Amino acid sequence: MTDPLALHRDILTLDSHIDIPWPDGPDPFRESDRRVDLPKMRRGGLTAGCFAAYVPQTRRDADSQQAAFLRAQTMLQAIRSMGRSHDGIRARITETAAEVEAAWREGVISIIPVVENGQAIGGDPGNLGALRALGARYMTLTHNGHNDLADAAIARRDLADPPAEHGGLSRLGRTAIAEMNRLGMLVDVSHTAKTTMLQAVAASRTPVLASHSCIRALCDHPRNLDDEQLDALRASGGLIQITAMPSFLRAKGSAESVTVADFVDHIDYAARRIGVAHVGISSDFDGGGGISGWSNAAESAAITVELVARGYGRAEIAALWGGNFLRLLRRAEEIAR
Repeated sequence: MTDPLALHRDILTLDSHIDIPWPDGPDPFRESDRRVDLPKMRRGGLTAGCFAAYVPQTRRDADSQQAAFLRAQTMLQAIRSMGRSHDGIRARITETAAEVEAAWREGVISIIPVVENGQAIGGDPGNLGALRALGARYMTLTHNGHNDLADAAIARRDLADPPAEHGGLSRLGRTAIAEMNRLGMLVDVSHTAKTTMLQAVAASRTPVLASHSCIRALCDHPRNLDDEQLDALRASGGLIQITAMPSFLRAKGSAESVTVADFVDHIDYAARRIGVAHVGISSDFDGGGGISGWSNAAESAAITVELVARGYGRAEIAALWGGNFLRLLRRAEEIAR
């Protein structure tokens, strides 16, 4: 019989969406009250994480756009500062699939910088190069609220958003996707409207990623993907990373009431519908994620325990925990070359 804890410690495990404290926060090398710090990652056998430079949606005047671009750069620099060794913990900035795998073999935690919200480019796709130069490997096209690139799943009344502004992607959004493809950055469609998501699948030469989303058939939340969207991901080679956000996993769910079993129900549904090769794992820790049994990075093995109990094999679990995400990174790298 498979020992799930031994299996968990023996595979590369990657969480595709983690938020960082901003502007101030505890030293990531010290135990803290954050859901993710490097000691918790080490205890939980979590070997790699995508750490997000999150830019909230604001007004789109020139000053706000410039502030968003500056914030994204400064946050990416803070994420890069995590790539060091301290108190017996080694961490490294990894920008390619091969670097992530090499770090894992050496027992080094991978820090993968990413960007959340296309507002971060300040209205200019030419700024993507600066974000990529700081290590960013994906960018979420929107957050809550429409931006210059695309329509979001959740419009913002406080920003006077109409239900839909662009009908999906704007012309600027299509330009940004083309530039992301050129730079080797994955296009992240979590937070986007369905129209945006389906158009991004068609526009991107690289398969798209939903870095932290769940299944709409199981929980009718506008942030979740429906069957048509899941099928589009499968047809294009893309990927949905199921996330530990209670309200995405169960209607009116809370961190106390939603369980690891609920989380893996969403993995099961996606795996049956579109295949294990198109499904992965994310937490959205420190951005609202956290459920009973997987409330912080130190408890990451609980997901593997539940997957083993449901009959998933080693190869499938390794694919879910990071292999599928690395496949997309490699594809982006190939297209960029």
